[in-house]
Amino acid sequence: MRTYEIASIPGDGIGVDVTVEARKVLDRAASLTGFRLQWTEFDWSCERYAKTGSMMPVDGISVLSGFDGILLGAVGFPGVPDHISLWGLLIPVRRAFAQYVNLRPVRLFPGTSSVLRERSAEDLEMVIVRENSEGEYSAIGGRHNAGQPSEFVLQESVFTRVGVERIIRYAFELARTRDGRLCSATKSNGLIHSMPYWDEIFAEIAAEYPDVKSEQCHVDALAARIVQNPERLDVIVASNLFGDILSDLAAAVTGGLGMAPSGNINPPGEHPSMFEAVHGSAPDIAGQGIANPVAQVLAGAMMLEHLGETIAAQAVRNAVDAVLEAKQIATPDLGGTATTEELGTAITQALRAS
Repeated sequence: MRTYEIASIPGDGIGVDVTVEARKVLDRAASLTGFRLQWTEFDWSCERYAKTGSMMPVDGISVLSGFDGILLGAVGFPGVPDHISLWGLLIPVRRAFAQYVNLRPVRLFPGTSSVLRERSAEDLEMVIVRENSEGEYSAIGGRHNAGQPSEFVLQESVFTRVGVERIIRYAFELARTRDGRLCSATKSNGLIHSMPYWDEIFAEIAAEYPDVKSEQCHVDALAARIVQNPERLDVIVASNLFGDILSDLAAAVTGGLGMAPSGNINPPGEHPSMFEAVHGSAPDIAGQGIANPVAQVLAGAMMLEHLGETIAAQAVRNAVDAVLEAKQIATPDLGGTATTEELGTAITQALRAS
């Protein structure tokens, strides 16, 4: 039997609850389609940071390198600054394993509604391809003249030709497999060095893909288009910061962050890729058993697809659709009263007919 070694990092808050349910669904899908997931769980989290002073051990990257995939819950909890939790775990993993693609598909699911009341499922389906290894999320900079009237900070962005080319090319290749449309998020009228450079490379690569209808759009106008004319969008490619913001907005208008998965992808497959829900740790509802596990389940489906188990991945997506369309079992964010476990169990059971 095919076996995949998977690292599970539940993390903090609701990440723990939704990861339990995702693993349950994925194990069932694996057993139905003839392979096995061998899980190893790690307690890397803000709780660990509070006890030891580090989000993960010093050899954490080395430990993870031997796995076929990583399923991450969520990181972040009151008392630990967000930059500590992010730069202590998530970003080091992304960069050590060259996970330069952050892939964030969003869609309106059967049985659910959008805050954009007159929009259909056909209108609300797109993929954000976010650059995940450089850009605005840089450690270069610092605080100067601390405590003085002249105090200031510098936060530098880094855009390399290698980094920009590979993410844009990935987006064009993805657009070819979909509707053949690609929009690049820019802000070259304000960021006079980084974004014109991004635009130049986008234009260069666009010339290699005459079959893809490509355009560029200022990020503020693009945010408005996601709300006003989402049917005009299919694949969006964006820098680290822009992609982060736009994908949360897109998730919000297609059912909420509780429905949106993501993958931190190393396209060549030289290193493990990491999959997670877009939502955070939601400490306000942590431990109450009411978190929606759908995003984490779908992140697991993305992991299965990345591993080549496309039949199992589609079975998971079909099961999610079937349960949501039935409207019998739904967590509070979806207008129901079901618990996290009850929704996870319903999806697991729906796999029998997939």
